[in-house]
Amino acid sequence: MEEIALTVEARDQYGTGPNRRLRQSGKIPGIFYGPKSSSVPLQVDRKHFTQNVESVEGAHLIRFQSSAADLQQRVVLVRETQVHPVSGSVLHVDFYEVDLTKRLQVTVPLHFTGRARGVVEGGILQPVLRDIVVECLPTEIPQFIEVDVTGLAIHDSLHLADLACPANVTPVFESNDAVVTVLAPMAEETKAAGGEGEDAAPVVEGEAPAADQKDPPKDS
Repeated sequence: MEEIALTVEARDQYGTGPNRRLRQSGKIPGIFYGPKSSSVPLQVDRKHFTQNVESVEGAHLIRFQSSAADLQQRVVLVRETQVHPVSGSVLHVDFYEVDLTKRLQVTVPLHFTGRARGVVEGGILQPVLRDIVVECLPTEIPQFIEVDVTGLAIHDSLHLADLACPANVTPVFESNDAVVTVLAPMAEETKAAGGEGEDAAPVVEGEAPAADQKDPPKDS
């Protein structure tokens, strides 16, 4: 997969105040760490991060460009981003160093393609999952996994085990959950549920019909 070059610099001030001033100057505070690396606080230009990392779909390998020896040429993945609850702007980024020779687990988005046969017949395509966890080498992380729904009829589903993943990419799951299904047309669903408007509501034995029930007395 293609790597993203990202310029980062070490930072030597920490805490709420310095981080706030850093964000006001157009930077994002972050941290670099890994199984064989000491944690290194860093900073990255907000505009550069937004354009090159945040706006790109899926997980991507990032190679640091930095004047700091502890950061230069490190290959990482974004492990976590903290965002502002209102504005949605990135407040902090965790970068995790990866070993290019070892398989890892990563979340990959799903792309649904084709027009399901059941949709042509009036059904409704209902994605259940929008992304899945896969295991692969860092250099083989797919940008997305394509899910062809063309053959799905009404009430049909595709499950995790049905996905056609790229070579050397394995979906990780404990239960074979549905990924996408085709629902019946709304009229058919309503009829199957016994919800036709002309039918009277059933009366439960021992209870009066709803129309005959009196309203409880109002508080004075």
